[in-house]
Amino acid sequence: MPGPRHSLEEEVGVAPAGGAGLPAGGPMRADDPDGLYRPGPPPPPPQGPPAPPYGAVPPPPGPAYPPPPPAAFAAPAYPLSAPPMSAMPSGDPHYAPYAPVAAPPRRRPSWLGLSALALALILGIVAVVQAIQIRDLQGRAASGDRALAEAQAADKGRIDELDGRTSELETAAGKAFNPEAISSEVLPSVFRVAAGQFTGTAFAVGRQTGSTTNLFTNFHVVESVWDAGQREVFIERKDQRWPATIVRVDEQDDVAQLRTNNKFTGLATAREAAKSGQQIVVVGAPLGLEDTVTTGVISAIRKDEGGSGTVIQFDAPINPGNSGGPVVNAAKQVVGIATAKARDAEGIGLAVPIKTACDEFKIC
Repeated sequence: MPGPRHSLEEEVGVAPAGGAGLPAGGPMRADDPDGLYRPGPPPPPPQGPPAPPYGAVPPPPGPAYPPPPPAAFAAPAYPLSAPPMSAMPSGDPHYAPYAPVAAPPRRRPSWLGLSALALALILGIVAVVQAIQIRDLQGRAASGDRALAEAQAADKGRIDELDGRTSELETAAGKAFNPEAISSEVLPSVFRVAAGQFTGTAFAVGRQTGSTTNLFTNFHVVESVWDAGQREVFIERKDQRWPATIVRVDEQDDVAQLRTNNKFTGLATAREAAKSGQQIVVVGAPLGLEDTVTTGVISAIRKDEGGSGTVIQFDAPINPGNSGGPVVNAAKQVVGIATAKARDAEGIGLAVPIKTACDEFKIC
C-alpha cells in the first residue's frame, strides 16, 4: 500500500501559507539565501559573539528570534541533487513510488475513412455537375420545343398560303379556255339521235336516278315521231345504240326531254347566265358525223323573236345535225342548247339558254 500523500510544502519543508512567514526549518541561514529548506543534517548552532574586552560597553541586545518549530518529519539524508521522486527507493515510507501514467496512443487516420470521404466528395461534385448539365439540357429542350412549334406554325402558314395559291391557280386554270380538256370530258355524254328520217344531237344532263338517264335535245329533232304519236327514238355513240323515250316537249322554246334505261354521266349546267365574249365549245354530230367539236365565242344575248325568252348568239360553226348539242363554257358547264344557224350567213349560230330548259323540265 502506498504511504500517505503529502503536499509539496510538506515535502520541501515549507510552512503553509498563512503561518509565521518563516521557513519550516527555522530562521534563514546564511547558507540558505533563498529561504528554501534543503534536506540534510542541521548546521551547528551559532557561536555567540566573543566576549568584549574588559571595560568595553556591550552592544544593545537585538531582537530575539523564536526557536524554529519542530520539523513535520525527519529530513531525508540525501541532497537536493538526488534523483527525482519517482526514482526514490520504494522502502521510504514517505515517498511511495507511483507508476508513470502512459499517454493514450494517437489514433492514425484510417485509409478506409479517407477513401470514403474522398469518394463522397467526388460523388457530390459529380451530382452537382450532372444537375447543372440536366438543367442546361432542359433549357435547351424547351428552347428546341419552342423553335419547333414556331417552325411548325410558320410551315402551316406557308402550306395554307400554298393551298390558297393552288386553289387560285386551279380556279384560273378552270377558267382558262382549253378546248381539248373540255372535249375529253364532254364527249362521253353526247350522242347522235335517230328519230325516224331525221338525225340530230342529244346530251345527258343532271344526276341519274337509278339506272335511267335524262337527256336534252331540240323538239324539231323528234317532232316527226312526236306528231306521229310515237315516243321511241334511238341514241347512238360509236357502234352502240340504245333506245330512248320522249318524255316531254316544249314546242315554243324548241326543247325536248328524252329518257333511256341506261346509265350515263350527266353534264353540269351553268348557274350564271352566259355573257358576251365568253369562249365556248360546241359538240355535236353535223351531217351525222358524231363527236364533232367547234370553238368560238358568245357574240350576243338576244331576244327570241318567236318566243318569250332570250337566245344566245355565238360564232362557232354549226351545221344540220348539230341541233340539240351542248354549248359548253371554259368551266366545262353547259350554257345553252344549239338550235339553229342563220341562212345565207356564216358565224351566226343560235342556242336556247340552259336555264330556260332547266326551269321548264326540272331535271338539271
